[in-house]
Amino acid sequence: MTVRTRKKYTAEFKREAVKLVTEQGYKVAETAKRLGVNAGMLGRWKQEQENKADPFPGNGKQSGQDEEIRKLRTELRRTQMERDILKKTTAFFARECL
Repeated sequence: MTVRTRKKYTAEFKREAVKLVTEQGYKVAETAKRLGVNAGMLGRWKQEQENKADPFPGNGKQSGQDEEIRKLRTELRRTQMERDILKKTTAFFARECL
């Protein structure tokens, strides 16, 4: 079985590709074919650029809210594990006392 690696495109490449469509008037399918990317992906890049203030943040650059959500989920997972351990410990000692 062959391992396929995903192509990674820089934010600058994405912006320039979207500019070809929006400012130069090229069609999405034509531009995608010339650049060697999927037309659906180029369309998604175009939508992201239209809808977001920072459409292509890159790897590891999360918004403040996304970062907080990630931290809270990690803390919740840890707290749930601690709770489960305490439940099992309580049940074990309750059986020992009887």
